[in-house]
Amino acid sequence: MKTLEQVRAALTPYPVEVEFPDIEPWKTGNCGIDYVHSFDSGQPGPHVLIMALTHGNEVSGAIAVDTLLRSGVRPRQGRLSLAFGNVEAYHRFNPQDIDATRFVDEDMNRVWLPAALDGERDSVELRRARELRPLIDSVDLLLDIHSMHEESAPLMMCGACSKGLEFARSLGVPATVVADAGHANGRRMRDYGGFGDAASHKNALLIETGQHFSKKSEHVALDVAARFLIATKAVAEADVQGFLSQQQPVTQQFLQVTEPVIASSMDFSFSEDFRGLERIARAGTVIARDGQREIVTPYDNCVLIQPSLRHLGQGVTVVRLARVLAI
Repeated sequence: MKTLEQVRAALTPYPVEVEFPDIEPWKTGNCGIDYVHSFDSGQPGPHVLIMALTHGNEVSGAIAVDTLLRSGVRPRQGRLSLAFGNVEAYHRFNPQDIDATRFVDEDMNRVWLPAALDGERDSVELRRARELRPLIDSVDLLLDIHSMHEESAPLMMCGACSKGLEFARSLGVPATVVADAGHANGRRMRDYGGFGDAASHKNALLIETGQHFSKKSEHVALDVAARFLIATKAVAEADVQGFLSQQQPVTQQFLQVTEPVIASSMDFSFSEDFRGLERIARAGTVIARDGQREIVTPYDNCVLIQPSLRHLGQGVTVVRLARVLAI
């Protein structure tokens, strides 16, 4: 049976095109939580949070939050928080093993369930999530900045509720919005509490900016962060004008994830070098093999969401399948 190291060794590595910011100057926060800085305008308005480094090797978010903190941006209404998540994994990043520091003990974007947060289980990620929980509980509007294993166009993950889709539409970027219910093996931060409750006023978005170490991802992270702050009325456009892309937003397409493809073995391979957003025209097309089992598309015009083997393992989602929504 293949090992994960063997699988990764067969994949083409991506160059590291960006500089990893030194976030140590931001360690001492101003609200009692390390690496969290929160600013209250003194005026009524929502508590808005931009989170970076939910995964330790997803550097575009760290660049965006570091840049915003250095810019001195402050909210014109409500409260604005800027935070770094899994800093322990970030500090362990090894450019010779770029996929290894997504987390230290477990995925911090799968622990946002009361049973996990209130339970007795311990890990680096759970300890950090428990530290962050009081902050997250107070947030009304969240942008969680992520990036992807493979080079692909940016994706906005808006959750399963219509309020998330409308929130994504209000930003106007990126070009592709994906409605989904998360993952079977745990709950994401963007689905935690009121964020994932259709009846709650709270709302959250998760941006996948592109490949982890691409310069393009850095620009996407800053552009989307700025548009998020404008859309939430935390700032005026003039406050973040320098971070906005000069490209005009295009008409967005909306996709609905219908099912995950979960590996049952380490003998999993795709039929082609898929990177993401490929649209497979015919139902029944073989897209992968898992041991002796063929994986086929369940319907026409099936879109592949984030196919990757860089974290292959039994029970791991290696791609998700989506339909185009007519909106």
